Amino acid sequence: MSLQPLTAVNCAGLVQPGFSLLELEGDIYLFGQKGWPKRSCPTGVFGVRVKAGELKLRAISFSNNSCYLPPLRCPAIAHFEPHDGHPECYLIHGGRTPNNELSSSLYMLSVDSRGCNRKVTLCCQEKELVGDIPSARYGHTLSVIHSRGKSACVLFGGRSYMPPTERTTENWNSVVDCPPQVFLIDLEFGCSTAHTVPELTDGQSFHVALAREDCVYFLGGHILSSDCRPPRLIRLRVELLLGSPVLTCSVLQEGLAITSAIVAPVGYNEYIVFGGYQSETQKRMECTYIGLDDVGVHMEPREPPEWTGEVTHSRTWFGGSLGKGSALIAIPSEGNPTPPDAYHFYLVNFQKEQVGEASTQGCSQESTDFEDSAPLEDSEELYFGREPHELEYSSDGEGDTYNEDDEEDESQTGYWIKCCLTCQVDPNTWEPYYSTELTRPAMIFCSRGEGGHWVHAQCMELPESLLLRLSQGNSKYFCLDHGGLPRQEMTPPRQILPVKRVPMKMAHRKAPVSMKMTPAKKSFLRRLFD
Repeated sequence: MSLQPLTAVNCAGLVQPGFSLLELEGDIYLFGQKGWPKRSCPTGVFGVRVKAGELKLRAISFSNNSCYLPPLRCPAIAHFEPHDGHPECYLIHGGRTPNNELSSSLYMLSVDSRGCNRKVTLCCQEKELVGDIPSARYGHTLSVIHSRGKSACVLFGGRSYMPPTERTTENWNSVVDCPPQVFLIDLEFGCSTAHTVPELTDGQSFHVALAREDCVYFLGGHILSSDCRPPRLIRLRVELLLGSPVLTCSVLQEGLAITSAIVAPVGYNEYIVFGGYQSETQKRMECTYIGLDDVGVHMEPREPPEWTGEVTHSRTWFGGSLGKGSALIAIPSEGNPTPPDAYHFYLVNFQKEQVGEASTQGCSQESTDFEDSAPLEDSEELYFGREPHELEYSSDGEGDTYNEDDEEDESQTGYWIKCCLTCQVDPNTWEPYYSTELTRPAMIFCSRGEGGHWVHAQCMELPESLLLRLSQGNSKYFCLDHGGLPRQEMTPPRQILPVKRVPMKMAHRKAPVSMKMTPAKKSFLRRLFD
């Protein structure tokens, strides 16, 4: 086992706690980040590349028939192998958005195509569920089981907001454990059924789920009602019979007290579990080997890598599996002054050292396997008018790497500008501040300077009532750097001159008919009608 520090190349701000790493057709993708329209990554999904001690991200695009995939943190994710003509895909259920909204949708993410320039396009489809639909939640698990020639998904655990009838102003954002129900989802027809197992008496979240054939093993987890991490191991067997499925559950006590752990596959039904927490204030620094076979579960302690001082003394950490016996962990940066990068990244490798030629093939992210896979370019415009053979050796260039500075340049005229030196609006962590905000921060125009400029109302510390009054009035506003509210009050109100209404004249108006008669004609007509 080895621990290698990584340098994030213009992408440190994109990796946030609760993200997910997906491995599709040999490539690693980062999911759980916000997508930005009119920017280089509107989907929020990035390709991950680790090479020569550097961590790089590349923007990934979706196909035209894809649905919107929100940035979900701590969702339930399951890998679905290709079968019956269906491609390899990932199932994503639930999760929590950066705006604290919970999702109850089920998404299927797969590779759609690879272009002549070796650009990967993903396809995201939402699967409609019928029957007993699981409620919106996060921190739960989703596993794929196979029984009697059929497949199904097992969903268990998680947290959600309190029921609407119990929510008040004081506990509006309080969460509770979901009821200890097991949901079986048939992916072919989208049918979902809820099952109550007597052995499962408490809901739990942030546990580990490992599946093999018709069995799912739940390890660790946190029970919110009692605030405990019981060291138990739960074995759930699901038999998909013709009538109704049969669920058999057994609770074992020789488990692990662990939450938010990282599971790194090292072989067929073999895993290394590390990271996470064993108490509220203590990280779990040990590594455990877990093997699944026909007999059951085999757990053995393994020697962890030599953790650095930053890893040992940090209060929190998070990460995910990179496949091939390796994992990515992130440690929050600490110090005075605050470091420019929010996190330090490390590559943990659990592969055994092999002798001969096999040693180069067993290496994880530093092997040449990534060179043979499809690189992920930022834009089609980079290769406009170029032939496919010209791209053969272009994957190592700097132009195909995601650059966070370029994102800032493209958004100088949008809602995510840096309006002042103390600007508090970050597109990665922004949450609505005013009741009128939904997906974008409220802005107000400052009339001072050459042509004026836009600033965020939140950065100007404007109360909502004043913001509404300024938006409805006709007076000018000056930001804090140009006088602020005192100058605003000194500005005389704009005088609106009354509009003078001028009656319109018709261009070809006909005058009334008038008859000119002589006195003799008048006398004749008078005698005629008399």
